[in-house]
Amino acid sequence: MQLNEGNCAMMYRFVAAAAVAVGVIVPSAAMAAQPSCYDLWYARNAIYDAKGYCFKTDLAQDVFDNSDCWTEAPKLTKKELAAIEAIKAEEKARHCKVN
Repeated sequence: MQLNEGNCAMMYRFVAAAAVAVGVIVPSAAMAAQPSCYDLWYARNAIYDAKGYCFKTDLAQDVFDNSDCWTEAPKLTKKELAAIEAIKAEEKARHCKVN
């Protein structure tokens, strides 16, 4: 989905609702307006972190401490997969390059 002013707020609400639905807490007051590329990256990876994913990149390891990870193939629910796909689509649309 290509974002414009009309559907940007809708996408934000969807990402925020998806993050809330899967128990992700996004640590940025800036999301009140529009999530940044970092906010999107964080929300997506927080879903994986909650499922015990062992991160490989330096940034993800710094942000999501791997000391409690247990898998490289987390079992995700349909709701979590849908949230991840929506976030990835938004990251792609914005040409985000966080990590």
